[in-house]
Amino acid sequence: MDREYEMIQKYLVKVRRNLHQIPELGTHLPKTQKYVCEELKKMGIPYWCSEKDSGIIAEIRGRYEGKTVALRADMDALPLQEQNAVSYRSRHEGCMHACGHDAHMAILLGAAKILQEERDGMHGNVRLIFQTAEEISRGSEIAISNGCLKDVAAIFGLHIGNILGKEIPTGTLIFPRACCMASFDKFIICVKGQSCHGSTPEKGVDPVNIAAHLLIALQTIQTREISGTASSVITVGKITGGTQYNVIPDQVVLEGTIRALDETVRQYIARRIKGLAVAISAMFGGSCECEIIWGAPPVVNDETMAELAAKAVSDLFEPKDIIEDFSIPNMGGEDFANYLLEVPGAFFFLSSSNEKKGTDIPHHNPTFNIDEDVMWKGTVTFVRIVHNMLQIEKK
Repeated sequence: MDREYEMIQKYLVKVRRNLHQIPELGTHLPKTQKYVCEELKKMGIPYWCSEKDSGIIAEIRGRYEGKTVALRADMDALPLQEQNAVSYRSRHEGCMHACGHDAHMAILLGAAKILQEERDGMHGNVRLIFQTAEEISRGSEIAISNGCLKDVAAIFGLHIGNILGKEIPTGTLIFPRACCMASFDKFIICVKGQSCHGSTPEKGVDPVNIAAHLLIALQTIQTREISGTASSVITVGKITGGTQYNVIPDQVVLEGTIRALDETVRQYIARRIKGLAVAISAMFGGSCECEIIWGAPPVVNDETMAELAAKAVSDLFEPKDIIEDFSIPNMGGEDFANYLLEVPGAFFFLSSSNEKKGTDIPHHNPTFNIDEDVMWKGTVTFVRIVHNMLQIEKK
């Protein structure tokens, strides 16, 4: 490890552990915002706090005119009770950084620290976007509405962990050239029937029966209506209804998610879910209400930007540590996709899957953790990307 990055690594671990202890949910992240702002203030980097949420937009202004490159980190956590027995475990009950966003913030602050010191030789500006509510797919839309992409030439973001597979060794950087993550949306179907005693089902309309038929029918959208080469997922993860074992309830609610790698497929699935819900409910004498809560579209990298990002660190790491031809997109979602609809950019991945350290646990798990030893690679990648896009004169 280069001495410069060895020093920044210590800073990254400290910041990540501090942030890990104060996880917050959604758009209101007062403690997290305060911590990030204090770090930016120490660095002398001007910043602006959103009035719509706890997001922060900061800017490192180069001495010379040039492009503006944006770097983004997400800030929110998950509603999970942490089970890791570590000294820096979450101090907030029922809330945990189980997706690596604490590391993302630390990595971006580390890059900011280095780039701020280089600003006198910089041709252009670096915009730092600290975004809320990625987990509920609202933060990037708010950040964009706040003008975070104004005059931006390109944007870059990263995800740490084992999101692309725990078999990818820790420290590996992955730069997909095209679609790398799926869209993600939520659907809620409220099936309505007519309550009656379980001994006389003929006197009512059974929404449990309707929901059961609908649950099976939804899977035929994928298997019989969409090409097998068009990857998609329809999952019902929650079904609620009824209060007594011997009473047919008035309604049953199904909640699930849609994932797709293609926008046309995404829209088709949403339409068909609504169509099947209405038709099957009516077929058994009931009715329904179906709501699609739109999340984010597929994450589609700009090929040129993905190639630039990979080349930026090609002289620093071994070929085995860099993957560019990753052709199997992840069916998870990321609202970074919204930025890529507006400006060219790339979303890359840093594996921290290390079985010996127990960091090969999936994301969104109460025992999720990362291999902190590789965090500096995320920082150096951000810095090198900026170096490649903005001419920097060493003083």
